Amino acid sequence: MSTMVTTRPLRRIGWSFAADGGHAACLATPGDGTWRVESWSLRPGRASGAIPVGTGTPERLHTQLLALPDGRVLACRHEPGRHELALLEADDAGSERHVTTVRLPGLRLLPYPGTDALALALGADTTPSTTVWLVREDGRLDPVAELSGLYSGGVWLDPNGGRLALDEVRGGRIKTVALDLATATVRPFLELTDESNDRLLLADPVGGLLVIASDAPGSDRLGWIRLPADRTQAPGRVRFPEVVHVPDAQVRPIAIAPDGRRVAVQLDRGAISRLAVWTPEEGELVEAPTPDGCLGAVGRWTEQGLRIPFSAPDRPSCLARLDPSRPGSWRQDGEPGPFVGFDDADRPQWRPAHLELLVGGTGPVESIVYGGSDWRCAEHVLLALHGGPAAAWRFEFDPLLQRLAAAGIAVVAPNQRGSTGYGARFAREPHGAWGGPDLADITAIGRTLAAERAAFGRAPAALFGVGYGGYLALLAASLAPGAWSRCLAVAPFLSGPRLIAEASLPIRALMTRLGGDTEYVDDQGPRDVLAVCARIAVPLLFVHGDRDDTIPVGQSRALRHTLLAHGRVEGADFRYLELPGLGHEALAGDGAPDLHAHLADFVQTGRL
Repeated sequence: MSTMVTTRPLRRIGWSFAADGGHAACLATPGDGTWRVESWSLRPGRASGAIPVGTGTPERLHTQLLALPDGRVLACRHEPGRHELALLEADDAGSERHVTTVRLPGLRLLPYPGTDALALALGADTTPSTTVWLVREDGRLDPVAELSGLYSGGVWLDPNGGRLALDEVRGGRIKTVALDLATATVRPFLELTDESNDRLLLADPVGGLLVIASDAPGSDRLGWIRLPADRTQAPGRVRFPEVVHVPDAQVRPIAIAPDGRRVAVQLDRGAISRLAVWTPEEGELVEAPTPDGCLGAVGRWTEQGLRIPFSAPDRPSCLARLDPSRPGSWRQDGEPGPFVGFDDADRPQWRPAHLELLVGGTGPVESIVYGGSDWRCAEHVLLALHGGPAAAWRFEFDPLLQRLAAAGIAVVAPNQRGSTGYGARFAREPHGAWGGPDLADITAIGRTLAAERAAFGRAPAALFGVGYGGYLALLAASLAPGAWSRCLAVAPFLSGPRLIAEASLPIRALMTRLGGDTEYVDDQGPRDVLAVCARIAVPLLFVHGDRDDTIPVGQSRALRHTLLAHGRVEGADFRYLELPGLGHEALAGDGAPDLHAHLADFVQTGRL
């Protein structure tokens, strides 16, 4: 069996661009569960690629990075009740220096366009109030303003760091206000109606083009306005053009061009991202040619072109660059090799994937498929269910799915009803009905596959899910037992109400908002795993980290207890694997390659 041991990153996340666009920074992992910081030079004439910075000590997954104009990186390491700021040097010594400690519940860094400070920091207290500081290189936190209430966002309104637009939560609504750093005063900036949510997304501080999002037109829409040359005058009317109202796609403005006239826009349709250029004053939206894959929802547009993160199923995460107006200008920096120990090759042949429409409960379900055109007759097929519920599989590199595909397993990753990227109605279908429409799609796919594979003399597909996907996998194995050969669940929960009763307050609020507080019941019974798990008739493996603060480990412990109470034998009928010291990201944490190999072995052999 091949192993996946790498020396270069397979995933890059948490991208940050310096205020002047000359450098970028990200967290990167080679797939072994460790995350380290990279700095990227984007200046003309410099080699474009990743340079590891800092001491190389593994970072936490949620460390916030701020790329600085000189290539250094300011890291904010979040701990309970405090935040450690460190300056990571881009030098051969790989050094770093502690800057300061901030003791507050929340802290977020913003790029600062001036030269007299490293960054701007927004600190949130429980009062609630927000403190704004300038972070000096010597570790001083110079207070700029003390604001009553909670503020987020952060878009600079002038090139020198004098005025900053912030999103204020006021009376349950979001309004954009302008903070004057010199006077520490806040004034209303974007209020279209008393009842609307109005947010500034992008601004060109020199030319005055503003890109906003507002539900003032009746639904959340993108709009634009250009500030007058005399900034003391009131701006004109905000326009909400139909050209960027794309009902079948999520539209994300990424960056404004140096000419102040064009906006790079990411269009997420289903599992794939596309890039388009919007010219507000001409009313045009023109797609730019890009490979099939996923863009990173952040970017920077300078005179040297647009830089944006990119990934595809057979292309680990990189930083792409292009001139959106010039076909053929697409380039991908940060080659993902060499690799060691993968099929004895310096450069592995990553398994390609394609998109396919499978028959769900009431209609087609877009699915990402590894295994080529004859995947249905492969020796082993795995149906992989994403977490969520408000999530989706994306057409991007996934180390676990590649690991499974490299083991000869055909992988099918469906975006069943409830997945994002297919319109609001599609995403809302399981609201208040977890395990209803989404489970119907999964069982329809599973039963169809089982019939097709029987014609080839093959066993039914295996079933795999993480989080919400693990919950659906357990339900599917219980309510459609003949459609599967085995079942694998990572960090599953047992039902919406059971999760809400045990989870933390933020998770409870999120699950309630997504309709998880209502238990769905039909003629198959309640969508409670404990009520139906006695029907599972295939080998079952479930895995949970004992430090999971998203889905408490008590959910899997209760499942184990119930299976034993039903007379199931651990080690023969099922196995529960509890991972000490690991949280919800067990598949990307310490020991991830060994866990991936264990999961692949279970899919192939069914050994518990």
